[in-house]
Amino acid sequence: MSSAKKNTVVYEARIEHVQILDEQGNLDAEQAKGTLTDAEVVELYEWMTICRHYDEIAFKLQRSGRMGTYPQNKGQEAGPAGAGLAIRKSSPDNWLVPCYRENIALFLNGLPMEKILLHWMGDERGNQIPDGVNILPISIPIGTHPLHAAGIAWALKYRRKDAVAVAFFGDGATSEGDVHEACNFAGALGLPCVFFCQNNFWAISVPRKRQTASETFAQKGLAYGHKCVQIDGNDIFASYKVMRDAIEFVKTQGRPVFIEAVTYRLGDHTTADDARRYRDEDELASWVSKDPLIRTRKHLEKKGLWDDAKQAALAARAKQHVDGVVKRAEGIEPPTVDDIFDYTFATLPEELEVQKRTLRTSGLGQAPEQERLRSTP
Repeated sequence: MSSAKKNTVVYEARIEHVQILDEQGNLDAEQAKGTLTDAEVVELYEWMTICRHYDEIAFKLQRSGRMGTYPQNKGQEAGPAGAGLAIRKSSPDNWLVPCYRENIALFLNGLPMEKILLHWMGDERGNQIPDGVNILPISIPIGTHPLHAAGIAWALKYRRKDAVAVAFFGDGATSEGDVHEACNFAGALGLPCVFFCQNNFWAISVPRKRQTASETFAQKGLAYGHKCVQIDGNDIFASYKVMRDAIEFVKTQGRPVFIEAVTYRLGDHTTADDARRYRDEDELASWVSKDPLIRTRKHLEKKGLWDDAKQAALAARAKQHVDGVVKRAEGIEPPTVDDIFDYTFATLPEELEVQKRTLRTSGLGQAPEQERLRSTP
């Protein structure tokens, strides 16, 4: 008789999907215990409303030639809102490493709102993060910044800091090798890092089904030893709870967490895009009903915490607030030419000192007398 052993299963996995607040504003009270207070829900709803108006004004600034291209956050506010609050409440030493569709998370953690406008206006001072604000400048190259988050997490672990680094990125970034290198590095070294993937179904014009054969994006973290979970990305309760739990997990268990937030980009990729050319109108309509602002307002109304009068007051407040942000961004003093030269070398090399003084890079500009050396016909 054969004594060969039977094959055994060496690995099994399950990805949990978390939803606490549904599309009709109904709350799973059991899951919601110990998460957001009523005051915090109101705060997040107000922030989402302000940022929706911020998006609308940024769009108008671009269309009127007062700003360059801009990526709207419309439809994706809940994920960064809940996660951003959890990050803020956890520790002042936490770090946020964003791409460009997490405005609320940045504002909740101390970034002045005019910084984002300045960035898209082409003013480098938009990337000058105030002291004490642990946020990296927004990253435009797709998928490069999770490496920075892994590096920060490595430093936090080395210094024994009770803090984490959180990288936000889109589903399209998972098609870039840098993301997988970051995930592998963080997993192999057991770093306090959370990877927050916003799956909005479109990498510019490339649909999700062309991005990956995986049933979820969350499962991509399994290969690197991460704890993986999928959430309803339009649910502030789910985003808050899962991020809060993820931060605690990476601190206590020494393993990264990969979160997939299933959401949808209701606007174009950027103001340089026209999603009507590649996106089905019925698909868009189906997601409009899942708008995070609508479901959060329904929840507040059901609890008697919101009404039309409060909405009107909030709309007026949002307009006034964003008008002030735009005024500060457009009213900033012009940068000086010295800025081009003064922040690279401790002592400016002679050739750069001449360029700074003459504002010319050519030999003729630096020594105009050479004009006389030209031969005449």
